[in-house]
Amino acid sequence: MTANGSGELLRAAVFHTPRNPFRESRALESFSDGGLLLQNGRIAACGDYTALRDAHPHARTRDLRGGFLLPGFVDTHVHYPQVRVLGGLGHSLLDWLEHHALPEEAKFAAPSHAEAVAGEFVRALASHGTTTALVFGSHFASAVAILFETARQKGLRILSGLVVSDRLLRPELHLDAEAAYQASKQLIDKFHGRENSLYAVTPRFALSASEAILEVCQTLMTEHPGLRFQTHLNENAQEIAEVGRLFPWAEDYLGVYERFQLIGPRSTLAHSVHSSDSELERMAAAGAAVSHCPASNAALGSGIFPMRRHVEAGVHCALGTDVGGGTGFGMLKEGLQAYLMQRLANGGGSHLSPAHLLYLATRAGAQAIGLDHEIGDFEPGKSADFVYLKPPAGSPLSSVAEHAASAEGLLASIFTLAGAESVRETWVGGSVVYRNDDLSRN
Repeated sequence: MTANGSGELLRAAVFHTPRNPFRESRALESFSDGGLLLQNGRIAACGDYTALRDAHPHARTRDLRGGFLLPGFVDTHVHYPQVRVLGGLGHSLLDWLEHHALPEEAKFAAPSHAEAVAGEFVRALASHGTTTALVFGSHFASAVAILFETARQKGLRILSGLVVSDRLLRPELHLDAEAAYQASKQLIDKFHGRENSLYAVTPRFALSASEAILEVCQTLMTEHPGLRFQTHLNENAQEIAEVGRLFPWAEDYLGVYERFQLIGPRSTLAHSVHSSDSELERMAAAGAAVSHCPASNAALGSGIFPMRRHVEAGVHCALGTDVGGGTGFGMLKEGLQAYLMQRLANGGGSHLSPAHLLYLATRAGAQAIGLDHEIGDFEPGKSADFVYLKPPAGSPLSSVAEHAASAEGLLASIFTLAGAESVRETWVGGSVVYRNDDLSRN
């Protein structure tokens, strides 16, 4: 940061949650005529525009009034090889995998297919305002490498890894333990910690991972302390029953992963729809996070996520789109779906305020993946990762925003009404990684 206060000052309505609304009051900070000061790819200040203008008279000002600045969205569970199977409705989890997801994932053995989808995937993230994603990669190392390279070229933050499985899928998606270890090591050496890339050890789920594969995952996590871990947990009743049959020695589903020391502060577990009280207590004690995927849970009929039980047990929760079992890349949509599902939850429902929704889509995700020191809100010193939203002229959101009575009411309307059509720019590290140039909608 320079002494004379230079940099770029963006003027718009600003929203962020530097505090956790599940634990603290007044977690939401908002400025109807706000300013976001950027210097050297970082957030230098956030607050009232006039005050920032006076404090930094030499900063270049860009007037974005009529729009909103939010921290970049953090998607904590999304599948890169499933872009082209979005919309496969009418199935439960295992049936959907067999008939939709796995046949498509087998195509990623061909680098040309992986390259085409990687471009579609990364653009879809950026065009929906997602700046960081914890991504289930491919069962093929070449396709994972293509994803990392594509995200690097685009400028997005990606945490991903080779999906390792050795049973109960299609044979071409299986890797034996030694091959899984060697391929993972090569990807780690090439991509982990390079620019905006981090590696996540990724067994698909216990159903498709033998003890030998889980031992490989344990070894990788031990050898590389900075790696993340991601997998699925307690998503579907049929899946849970089958895991119990395959691992009769385990107390429960979580116990399978615990046996191999895979549950800790670097672990993000997708779904957790049917976790027991004991599992929740152990997840909380270990510091593991859960990625709540409300649209996917509804679309696949998996169940209603018991958010209140998770929060009361002390389990950290964030949001994921779960493309392609989910219904698209929009994290605003996932926030709205989380709200709707929790309103319907029998007995254990949580009433989620707009502050909760913004937190779940941004800072909670950053905490889940261990990047809250770097991203997730507009605290000074953090990376300038954010999304500029502006509704099309004449749209319902434009009308609502013009007449909004409160900041919280406006934020609620953003989650209810905004989609990709309102995403004008997505920034990572102070640089634009996506711009919607359709000026006819201004």
